[in-house]
Amino acid sequence: MDGGAGQRKVVLAALQFACSDSASENVDTAERLVRAAHEKGANIILIQELFEGYYFCQAQREDFFQRAKPYKGHPTIIRMQKLAKELGVVIPVSFFEEANNAHYNSVAMVDADGADLGLYRKSHIPDGPGYQEKFYFNPGDTGFKVFETRFAKIGVAICWDQWFPEAARAMVLQGAEILLYPTAIGSEPQDQNLDSREHWKRVMQGPLVASNRVGRETIRTEHGNSTITFYGNSFIAGPNGEILALAGDKDEAVLTAEFNLEKIKSQRHSWGVFRDRRPDLYKALLTLDGSRQA
Repeated sequence: MDGGAGQRKVVLAALQFACSDSASENVDTAERLVRAAHEKGANIILIQELFEGYYFCQAQREDFFQRAKPYKGHPTIIRMQKLAKELGVVIPVSFFEEANNAHYNSVAMVDADGADLGLYRKSHIPDGPGYQEKFYFNPGDTGFKVFETRFAKIGVAICWDQWFPEAARAMVLQGAEILLYPTAIGSEPQDQNLDSREHWKRVMQGPLVASNRVGRETIRTEHGNSTITFYGNSFIAGPNGEILALAGDKDEAVLTAEFNLEKIKSQRHSWGVFRDRRPDLYKALLTLDGSRQA
C-alpha cells in the first residue's frame, strides 16, 4: 500500500475455487490462494462464503448443524490470523457459527497484524429451493458494521445481503471505503434454465469485491439428491460500477485490482449523493412492505 499524500492506494483481491467437502482440504486451498494473492501485491484478500465445505443449505438436515463451531477458538479463524500476521494482509473469514442455541452465517474480520477486529452476522437469510438457509441460520443481530483495518475502512456483507441496497448504504454511511461480499451462488435446482449471474453482477456497485465459488455440488436431501453448479464470476468493481477484474465460471482464480482511496473519496463527494440525501422523506423504508401508512 502507498501511503503518500493523496495516494492512499490499496490492492484488493478476490479468490475463487471449487470446494470439496473436506474442511482441511478447503482451508489448505484458501491458504494457498491467499499466498498467491499476496505475491500479486494484495493487501485485502476476500475468500468466498462458507468455504470450509460444500454449500450444505441445499438440504434441511439436522446432522449438518454439527458443522457449526463457536466464534472464539475457531480453528480456521486462528489459522487465518496466523497467516494474516505472517503476510501482513487483511483476511475476512466466513464460517458457520454456533452461539449457544443460535446459529449464524458469519464473517470474522482479521487485520494485517492478525488481530480479530470483530464479527458480522448475515442479516438477510434466503429460503428457496437449493438455498434453504433459514433452516440453519438465525437472522444476524450485529447490524451492518464497518471495520477499520490497516489499509482501509471495510464494510462486509454476505451473499443475499448484496441484493439489498440498504445494506450497502448503511455501511457507507458509517464510513466504509470498500465493500466486500463473500458469496455462494449458482444454478437453481428447480429450474436449470434460470441463470442469475448477470443480474447478480449488476446489483452490486463498487468499489467492491465479490468472491464466489465454482464447481458442481450434490447434496442428499429428504427428497433425493439436489445439485447446484456454482457459476463463479467473482469480480472486483470500481467506483463507477465498472468491472476491473472478472473470473470465469469454471476455474480457480485470484483477481487483484488497485484503488486510490483518496481519489475515490473525492469522486464520491463530488457526486453530491450524501449531500442531497433526504432521510426525513424515507419513512416508507421503515414499514414492512413500503406502503403508505395513515
